Amino acid sequence: MTGPETPQATRQGPVVAGDQAREQAREQPGQQQAGQEQQVPQYVYGVTSAEAKLAEDVVGLDDQPVSLVVHGRCAAVVGDLPQGRPLGERADLLAHQRVLDALVHAGTVVLPFRFGAALTSRDAVKSELLETNGERLAEVLEQLQGRVELRVKGTYVQENVLRELLTDDPEIAELNQRLREIPPEAADAAYYDRVRLGELIANAMRNRRDHDGQQILQALASLAERTVARTPVREEDVVDASFLVDQDRRAEFEQTVEAIAKDGADRVRLRLIGPLPPYDFVPEGA
Repeated sequence: MTGPETPQATRQGPVVAGDQAREQAREQPGQQQAGQEQQVPQYVYGVTSAEAKLAEDVVGLDDQPVSLVVHGRCAAVVGDLPQGRPLGERADLLAHQRVLDALVHAGTVVLPFRFGAALTSRDAVKSELLETNGERLAEVLEQLQGRVELRVKGTYVQENVLRELLTDDPEIAELNQRLREIPPEAADAAYYDRVRLGELIANAMRNRRDHDGQQILQALASLAERTVARTPVREEDVVDASFLVDQDRRAEFEQTVEAIAKDGADRVRLRLIGPLPPYDFVPEGA
């Protein structure tokens, strides 16, 4: 029940957007001393601990190598910023996520940065990001050590839940049966009854969704350190929540999701996504 997730916005400290980083690099020629290479704007994927290791086969934007800029207790995960084009293609989003996922699946704690974050050079990454914010970032990394983010999404099997409502709710059942018995030539006269039936079903669906969603959340929240629940967007959405789970309880959490999914398979389709970079559990301002 695992699957990919799309990059999300996270706090970025002093890091700027890619186009701005390129412009700043052009304004500051980047020659530290005669004969040295020009500084290259750096794309920032996130921050991890100074002891972290990167797999050799991990590549980022435009399949460029990814490396670490280390200072103090932290290291920024960076790569050369693509030149001559704006960011934002689907391949860019996937590359951003791929780098972060590689760290997470290797068991490395990482603070994910929003898509598009960049600085003018590796020196700027060290001086403007790590020297200024390093201690605070290190504290956040320590808080997340040994924990992973897991996301659970649930959607109704609508035809089955609708059948429940038409059977279980007396008012809905009675009105639905009355409308079914109206002959076609009298259908116009039943217009307001059909509107009323739609309203009753929508309200009943909302109440049932709130109840079912809370049941799922309560069953899983007790196995997590923290929980972030999102308001369902679509009528068929039951639950969409992220959980910060201790590694020691991850197997129990996943087994519980599987048990809930099996018990309610005819009503709710549950999807477990992760482990993910802790998008939802980076403290404000980190």
